[in-house]
Amino acid sequence: MNGASREALAAGRERLDALTDNTSVDAAALADDLASVTALLHREVSLRRVLTDPAQSGESKAELVARLLSGQVSGEAVDLVSGLVRSRWSQSRDLVDSVEELANTADLTAAQRAGGLDDVEDELFRFGRIVGSDTELRSALTSRTATTAAKSDLLRSLLGGKAQPVTERIIVRLVTQPRGRSLEAGIESLSKLAADRRDRTVAIVTSAVPLSDRQKQRLGAALAKLYGREMHLNLDVDPAVLGGISVRVGDEIINDTVAERLEEATRRMAG
Repeated sequence: MNGASREALAAGRERLDALTDNTSVDAAALADDLASVTALLHREVSLRRVLTDPAQSGESKAELVARLLSGQVSGEAVDLVSGLVRSRWSQSRDLVDSVEELANTADLTAAQRAGGLDDVEDELFRFGRIVGSDTELRSALTSRTATTAAKSDLLRSLLGGKAQPVTERIIVRLVTQPRGRSLEAGIESLSKLAADRRDRTVAIVTSAVPLSDRQKQRLGAALAKLYGREMHLNLDVDPAVLGGISVRVGDEIINDTVAERLEEATRRMAG
């Protein structure tokens, strides 16, 4: 997002944080309400254009939201969406993306309250790895001919009772309401959102053999010092790296593996 949309989303995040700081607010129920609004705005193109029309006053757009949503979702959800439409948006799609992000953040807040946020982060990572290595599963989850119910049933058979309820909810939403995104991009976005919930950065660590607890602690501390914030390590084992480790933080790769050094030596000899 750029410009006005980025500022509008930042304000929405602040309102959501202030709202969910109150433990009497059911964050999971709020997430469901915001997910319903996301589906409505995605489906009704003309509505989201009206709600992001700069020629309309913010108050008139908020009143429209209240008329449409009151009695359908909670008052907290109405207030959040009303606040969003009072803001200016660079493009109408940004409003839908923002409501969806707030829905997922509310669910992650519910996991954080229950002490399960670390588990959700790990489960998202593992699910992404499973999907990436199982082409048949990925095809079933991204098929345009499969029904929403069929995809939901498949996911619940895979995740039900084996993952945090929040993990199951947000993955089901992602798969059944992809909104033009790839499955991989959606999972990565959710993982980043989960890490940001604790103001942490995700580091994807690949090693030839599993790291010991001591090695994980030392690596986490070194990366936290390097990046100036706490790091969450997503650990992957790949014998192809031969030795050492490879660390990816966002678009940056820190590579210190035997395979990488062999490739570098080969390049130098060829040069």
